[in-house]
Amino acid sequence: MKNIVVILLCTFFSLGVQAQSFIGAWERTYTLENDEKLKSVLIIADGFQVTSTYKASTGEFIRTNGGTWNLNGDTITAKIEFDTKDPERVGTEVSFGVFNNDSIMGILDSEIVYNRIDHGDPGKLQGSWLMSGRIRDGEIQLRDTSGPRKTMKILSGTRFQWIAYNTETKQFMGTGGGSYTTENGEYTEAIEFFSRDNSRVGASLKFNYSLKDGNWHHSGLSSKGDPIHEIWSLRE
Repeated sequence: MKNIVVILLCTFFSLGVQAQSFIGAWERTYTLENDEKLKSVLIIADGFQVTSTYKASTGEFIRTNGGTWNLNGDTITAKIEFDTKDPERVGTEVSFGVFNNDSIMGILDSEIVYNRIDHGDPGKLQGSWLMSGRIRDGEIQLRDTSGPRKTMKILSGTRFQWIAYNTETKQFMGTGGGSYTTENGEYTEAIEFFSRDNSRVGASLKFNYSLKDGNWHHSGLSSKGDPIHEIWSLRE
Protein backbone atom coordinates (compact mmCIF):
# COMPACT_ATOMS: atom_id res chain seq x y z
CA MET A 1 0.00 0.00 0.00
CA LYS A 2 2.84 2.39 0.82
CA ASN A 3 4.25 2.04 -2.71
CA ILE A 4 0.83 2.88 -4.13
CA VAL A 5 0.69 6.06 -2.06
CA VAL A 6 4.16 7.11 -3.26
CA ILE A 7 3.13 6.58 -6.88
CA LEU A 8 -0.04 8.61 -6.35
CA LEU A 9 1.93 11.43 -4.78
CA CYS A 10 4.38 11.57 -7.67
CA THR A 11 1.52 11.60 -10.16
CA PHE A 12 -0.93 14.00 -8.50
CA PHE A 13 0.78 16.19 -5.94
CA SER A 14 2.26 18.48 -8.58
CA LEU A 15 -1.27 19.36 -9.74
CA GLY A 16 -1.84 21.45 -6.63
CA VAL A 17 -4.78 21.43 -4.23
CA GLN A 18 -7.79 23.74 -4.03
CA ALA A 19 -10.28 23.82 -1.18
CA GLN A 20 -13.26 23.42 -3.51
CA SER A 21 -11.86 20.14 -4.83
CA PHE A 22 -12.39 18.53 -1.40
CA ILE A 23 -16.11 19.33 -1.16
CA GLY A 24 -18.29 16.21 -1.28
CA ALA A 25 -18.10 12.69 0.12
CA TRP A 26 -15.20 10.21 0.22
CA GLU A 27 -14.79 6.62 1.40
CA ARG A 28 -12.19 3.99 2.17
CA THR A 29 -12.61 0.33 3.06
CA TYR A 30 -9.88 -1.63 4.80
CA THR A 31 -9.43 -5.00 6.51
CA LEU A 32 -8.27 -5.59 10.08
CA GLU A 33 -6.00 -8.44 11.15
CA ASN A 34 -9.08 -10.48 12.14
CA ASP A 35 -10.41 -10.10 8.56
CA GLU A 36 -13.13 -7.67 9.72
CA LYS A 37 -13.76 -5.05 7.02
CA LEU A 38 -14.28 -1.47 8.14
CA LYS A 39 -15.70 1.40 6.11
CA SER A 40 -14.83 5.03 6.71
CA VAL A 41 -16.90 7.80 5.13
CA LEU A 42 -15.64 11.38 5.07
CA ILE A 43 -18.08 14.21 4.33
CA ILE A 44 -16.57 17.62 3.62
CA ALA A 45 -18.66 20.77 3.42
CA ASP A 46 -17.56 24.39 3.22
CA GLY A 47 -15.65 24.92 6.48
CA PHE A 48 -16.78 21.72 8.23
CA GLN A 49 -16.04 18.01 7.97
CA VAL A 50 -16.82 14.67 9.64
CA THR A 51 -15.33 11.18 9.41
CA SER A 52 -17.14 8.06 10.60
CA THR A 53 -16.06 4.42 10.70
CA TYR A 54 -18.34 1.39 10.96
CA LYS A 55 -18.30 -2.31 10.13
CA ALA A 56 -18.87 -2.83 6.43
CA SER A 57 -20.89 -6.03 6.89
CA THR A 58 -23.25 -5.00 9.70
CA GLY A 59 -23.09 -1.20 9.97
CA GLU A 60 -22.02 -1.49 13.62
CA PHE A 61 -20.76 1.96 14.65
CA ILE A 62 -17.05 2.24 15.59
CA ARG A 63 -16.11 5.93 15.91
CA THR A 64 -16.53 9.44 14.54
CA ASN A 65 -14.76 12.78 14.73
CA GLY A 66 -15.03 16.15 13.03
CA GLY A 67 -15.10 19.91 13.22
CA THR A 68 -13.89 22.87 11.22
CA TRP A 69 -11.22 22.77 8.54
CA ASN A 70 -9.26 25.09 6.28
CA LEU A 71 -6.64 24.62 3.59
CA ASN A 72 -3.34 26.50 3.34
CA GLY A 73 -1.30 25.38 0.36
CA ASP A 74 -1.23 21.59 0.63
CA THR A 75 -1.91 21.50 4.38
CA ILE A 76 -5.28 21.04 6.07
CA THR A 77 -5.74 22.37 9.60
CA ALA A 78 -8.73 20.97 11.47
CA LYS A 79 -10.14 22.06 14.84
CA ILE A 80 -11.75 19.12 16.61
CA GLU A 81 -15.33 19.66 17.85
CA PHE A 82 -16.11 16.02 18.69
CA ASP A 83 -14.14 12.78 18.88
CA THR A 84 -15.66 9.57 20.23
CA LYS A 85 -12.32 7.76 20.39
CA ASP A 86 -10.44 10.52 22.23
CA PRO A 87 -12.69 13.29 23.68
CA GLU A 88 -9.63 15.11 25.05
CA ARG A 89 -8.80 16.15 21.48
CA VAL A 90 -11.90 18.39 21.43
CA GLY A 91 -10.79 22.00 21.08
CA THR A 92 -7.35 21.13 19.72
CA GLU A 93 -6.03 21.70 16.21
CA VAL A 94 -4.30 19.17 13.99
CA SER A 95 -2.53 19.78 10.68
CA PHE A 96 -1.54 17.33 7.96
CA GLY A 97 -0.42 17.40 4.36
CA VAL A 98 -2.79 16.19 1.66
CA PHE A 99 -2.92 15.35 -2.02
CA ASN A 100 -5.99 15.28 -4.24
CA ASN A 101 -6.55 14.53 -7.93
CA ASP A 102 -10.33 15.01 -7.63
CA SER A 103 -11.11 11.26 -7.65
CA ILE A 104 -8.54 10.12 -5.07
CA MET A 105 -7.50 12.00 -1.94
CA GLY A 106 -4.91 11.01 0.65
CA ILE A 107 -2.91 12.10 3.67
CA LEU A 108 0.83 12.52 3.24
CA ASP A 109 3.17 10.29 5.26
CA SER A 110 0.40 7.73 5.79
CA GLU A 111 -1.33 4.90 3.97
CA ILE A 112 -4.73 6.61 4.15
CA VAL A 113 -6.32 7.03 0.72
CA TYR A 114 -9.98 7.89 0.05
CA ASN A 115 -12.00 7.41 -3.13
CA ARG A 116 -14.53 10.07 -4.07
CA ILE A 117 -18.24 9.26 -3.74
CA ASP A 118 -19.63 12.57 -5.01
CA HIS A 119 -18.83 16.23 -5.65
CA GLY A 120 -21.69 17.63 -3.56
CA ASP A 121 -24.51 16.69 -5.93
CA PRO A 122 -27.18 15.65 -6.97
CA GLY A 123 -28.87 16.15 -3.57
CA LYS A 124 -30.20 19.65 -2.88
CA LEU A 125 -29.02 19.93 0.75
CA GLN A 126 -25.24 19.88 0.47
CA GLY A 127 -23.66 21.76 3.39
CA SER A 128 -23.35 21.84 7.16
CA TRP A 129 -26.57 22.59 9.07
CA LEU A 130 -27.44 23.32 12.70
CA MET A 131 -30.78 22.61 14.30
CA SER A 132 -32.16 26.13 14.77
CA GLY A 133 -35.81 25.62 15.65
CA ARG A 134 -39.03 23.65 15.57
CA ILE A 135 -42.63 24.41 14.63
CA ARG A 136 -45.18 23.11 17.15
CA ASP A 137 -48.89 23.83 17.03
CA GLY A 138 -48.20 26.41 14.34
CA GLU A 139 -45.70 28.34 16.49
CA ILE A 140 -41.99 28.68 15.71
CA GLN A 141 -39.71 27.80 18.61
CA LEU A 142 -36.20 29.05 17.82
CA ARG A 143 -33.03 27.52 19.20
CA ASP A 144 -29.77 29.39 19.88
CA THR A 145 -27.08 27.88 17.62
CA SER A 146 -24.18 29.89 19.07
CA GLY A 147 -23.83 27.81 22.25
CA PRO A 148 -21.61 24.77 22.84
CA ARG A 149 -24.51 22.27 22.65
CA LYS A 150 -25.08 21.48 18.97
CA THR A 151 -27.12 19.19 16.80
CA MET A 152 -25.55 19.25 13.36
CA LYS A 153 -26.17 17.58 10.02
CA ILE A 154 -23.51 17.45 7.32
CA LEU A 155 -24.56 16.45 3.83
CA SER A 156 -22.76 15.93 0.55
CA GLY A 157 -24.74 15.27 -2.60
CA THR A 158 -25.53 11.67 -1.62
CA ARG A 159 -24.37 11.17 1.98
CA PHE A 160 -25.61 12.53 5.31
CA GLN A 161 -24.64 12.39 8.96
CA TRP A 162 -26.17 13.98 12.06
CA ILE A 163 -24.17 14.53 15.24
CA ALA A 164 -25.21 15.73 18.72
CA TYR A 165 -22.39 16.99 20.93
CA ASN A 166 -21.15 19.67 23.33
CA THR A 167 -17.85 21.44 22.62
CA GLU A 168 -17.59 22.78 26.18
CA THR A 169 -18.09 19.55 28.11
CA LYS A 170 -16.65 17.40 25.28
CA GLN A 171 -19.72 15.20 25.63
CA PHE A 172 -20.93 13.21 22.63
CA MET A 173 -24.63 12.30 22.58
CA GLY A 174 -25.08 10.33 19.38
CA THR A 175 -24.80 10.10 15.61
CA GLY A 176 -26.19 8.31 12.59
CA GLY A 177 -25.73 8.46 8.86
CA GLY A 178 -25.94 6.89 5.45
CA SER A 179 -27.20 7.94 2.03
CA TYR A 180 -30.01 10.31 1.07
CA THR A 181 -32.01 11.61 -1.87
CA THR A 182 -34.10 14.73 -2.51
CA GLU A 183 -36.82 14.25 -5.11
CA ASN A 184 -40.07 16.17 -5.64
CA GLY A 185 -39.96 17.79 -2.22
CA GLU A 186 -39.28 14.47 -0.47
CA TYR A 187 -36.14 13.82 1.56
CA THR A 188 -35.31 10.11 2.04
CA GLU A 189 -32.62 8.71 4.34
CA ALA A 190 -31.18 5.19 4.15
CA ILE A 191 -29.45 4.51 7.47
CA GLU A 192 -26.09 2.72 7.31
CA PHE A 193 -24.96 3.28 10.92
CA PHE A 194 -26.56 4.51 14.12
CA SER A 195 -24.56 4.82 17.33
CA ARG A 196 -27.50 4.49 19.73
CA ASP A 197 -29.23 1.48 18.19
CA ASN A 198 -27.58 -0.85 15.68
CA SER A 199 -30.98 -2.37 14.83
CA ARG A 200 -31.83 0.84 12.95
CA VAL A 201 -29.27 0.00 10.26
CA GLY A 202 -31.04 -0.65 6.96
CA ALA A 203 -34.07 1.49 7.78
CA SER A 204 -35.39 4.01 5.27
CA LEU A 205 -37.07 7.21 6.48
CA LYS A 206 -39.01 9.68 4.32
CA PHE A 207 -39.77 13.32 5.13
CA ASN A 208 -41.02 16.43 3.38
CA TYR A 209 -38.42 19.13 2.84
CA SER A 210 -38.29 22.68 1.55
CA LEU A 211 -35.85 25.58 1.54
CA LYS A 212 -37.33 28.84 2.88
CA ASP A 213 -35.23 31.99 3.26
CA GLY A 214 -32.11 29.81 3.23
CA ASN A 215 -33.39 27.52 5.98
CA TRP A 216 -34.15 23.82 5.59
CA HIS A 217 -37.65 22.86 6.77
CA HIS A 218 -37.82 19.16 7.59
CA SER A 219 -41.21 17.64 8.43
CA GLY A 220 -42.98 14.32 8.72
CA LEU A 221 -42.99 11.49 11.25
CA SER A 222 -40.03 10.58 13.45
CA SER A 223 -38.74 7.00 13.74
CA LYS A 224 -41.07 6.67 16.74
CA GLY A 225 -44.06 7.84 14.71
CA ASP A 226 -44.28 11.30 16.28
CA PRO A 227 -44.96 14.33 14.02
CA ILE A 228 -41.97 16.66 13.64
CA HIS A 229 -41.25 19.94 11.89
CA GLU A 230 -37.61 20.95 12.30
CA ILE A 231 -35.79 24.03 11.04
CA TRP A 232 -32.11 23.79 10.14
CA SER A 233 -29.80 26.71 9.31
CA LEU A 234 -26.51 26.64 7.45
CA ARG A 235 -23.41 27.04 9.62
CA GLU A 236 -21.23 30.05 9.00
